[in-house]
Amino acid sequence: MELHLIDRSRTDPWSGAGQPRELMVTVTYPPENVRGRTMLPWLPQGAERALKARYGGALDAYALPATHSTDSAPARRGRRPVLLYSPGYQSDRTFHTLVVEELVSWGYVVVTVDHPYDSGEVEFPDGRVVVFRPTGDDDDAARAAAVAVRAADLRFVLDCLAVLNRGGNPDARRRPIPRGLPGTFDLARTGAFGHSRGGAAAAAVMDVDARVRAGLDLDGTVFGPVVERGLDRPFLLMDTAVHDNLNKDPNWPTLWKHLRGRRRCLRLADAEHLSFTDIVAIVPQLAVSLPLPLGTIPADAAVAAARATVRAFFDAHLRGRPDTSHVLTGASPRYPEVRYVAG
Repeated sequence: MELHLIDRSRTDPWSGAGQPRELMVTVTYPPENVRGRTMLPWLPQGAERALKARYGGALDAYALPATHSTDSAPARRGRRPVLLYSPGYQSDRTFHTLVVEELVSWGYVVVTVDHPYDSGEVEFPDGRVVVFRPTGDDDDAARAAAVAVRAADLRFVLDCLAVLNRGGNPDARRRPIPRGLPGTFDLARTGAFGHSRGGAAAAAVMDVDARVRAGLDLDGTVFGPVVERGLDRPFLLMDTAVHDNLNKDPNWPTLWKHLRGRRRCLRLADAEHLSFTDIVAIVPQLAVSLPLPLGTIPADAAVAAARATVRAFFDAHLRGRPDTSHVLTGASPRYPEVRYVAG
């Protein structure tokens, strides 16, 4: 289900109109059934048009994929761990659908968050599409400020989930809540993960909100006070050989020294920055060449490795389940592309 959330306690720093901060969120959860329901598109129509415009018409002839999710189906009974997901800079909350749907199939609720102006294309229920505009990428101070906005977004989303869980309706238009969904969020077992700047947001929200019990950063440089303060809860860093973040990144080594909870650093072999996202599976199906950092890892291997790593980490730290796949130690025969770096 989609939620349009308005945080009236904050002014949007980038809209230029003095308006409250607005967010678009998707809550993906295990359904009771989906019989007779149409699967949703990967992007809504307005956002899809904006994404294609970003590539100057090169993608106009292509239909983007459908998902395995349907809209507002009745929720299956049960109390479920909750994961917040923040996308990369200029990326959309749908860009990790292949991992999100896998997590939900194993019993998680995953809440994906678009950060308007910092994300790529954000479509609101009234048809408005807010596209990316530069939100501070000139220096570390500007990046830290942008990540702090994302962390505040995630905290507000958590507040709204608590309202929904109690039977309230935080949606700005009071659109109906799916039957059975209130009461299914186990917010005492909340985690956060993200790709690129979204990974930095996962670390930042953990720094300021103890409700988030574990976090995971997929190839994102971290910014802000968390770099020096560190974290006292489990955190996983995952990079690529191209980036080698523990040696080359300006902030990962400092954060690493200050991680006081269970920590782990893994690497996705033969990968590049976007190999962690759905883009790695979509681009090989196109008959156009796009200059995107995808590496040489096969798409099916990249998707399987990302799914397995994220699930094993949160299973271990939110559910207390052992990592029987051994992916978290980089010793999995099923996922040989995942390599151990440090821990």
